[in-house]
Amino acid sequence: MLLAVDIGNTNIALGGFQGEEIVFRTRLSTSLDKGEAEYAVLIKNLLDIYGVDTSKIEGSIISSVVPPLNNVMKSVLKLLTGKMPLVVGPGVKTGLNVLGGDAKSLGADLVVAAVAAIAKYPKPMIVIDMGTATTLSVIDEKGAFRGGVICPGVMMSYDALSRRTAQLPRISFDEPKQVINLTTAESMQAGLIYGSAAMIDGLVDRISAEMGCSPTLVATGGVSEGIIPKCHHEIVVDSDLLLDGLRIIYEKNKKTKR
Repeated sequence: MLLAVDIGNTNIALGGFQGEEIVFRTRLSTSLDKGEAEYAVLIKNLLDIYGVDTSKIEGSIISSVVPPLNNVMKSVLKLLTGKMPLVVGPGVKTGLNVLGGDAKSLGADLVVAAVAAIAKYPKPMIVIDMGTATTLSVIDEKGAFRGGVICPGVMMSYDALSRRTAQLPRISFDEPKQVINLTTAESMQAGLIYGSAAMIDGLVDRISAEMGCSPTLVATGGVSEGIIPKCHHEIVVDSDLLLDGLRIIYEKNKKTKR
């Protein structure tokens, strides 16, 4: 089994692969306050829940946008599996061609998502990752990374709205019945959900116009399943995109070592 770990600003996603098949997926909260022992216990308990024998894990791979946790997670996975994990970064073969630039200049999450999308979907494409930030990455018809857009994520906007206004409450992230609402809570929910959908639709239109084509649209990330159905464009939601990208990158480097 391969253990794939994607460390985001809000959540850490873990997935287990047998060959190309993902056999389990789970998440835990990202926290800089936890040490190696705490993360080791949490991850070991999650693996036990899914019936994973750590002695059967042949290797592991990490992508991270939280540098302070990189060494912590490397130590945790080495402790649990007995093997040093591969970390997406300089010196790791990804196969991603960055037009006019270097893959090392991109965030690991953008690289991993792009690698998976290129392998799974028709080009050209726009890859939408809805995490703490919302990113739109552009892949051209030859599979080269052309650049993209970075925006505040849905939950980041929600936190700013609640914390920086005196009279707006903390609300549940529920879907309102309509766009126009009378209550404060429902009006905020509509703004977050439909506002995010409208932002994505608008950016897709502008990016598509610059590309001069109608690209494939693929979305991933924790809140994508709640937002993307509200978009006017036809967008595929692939919750496992980053985990699949980690698997693909691991296999590329495994073959290189051989």
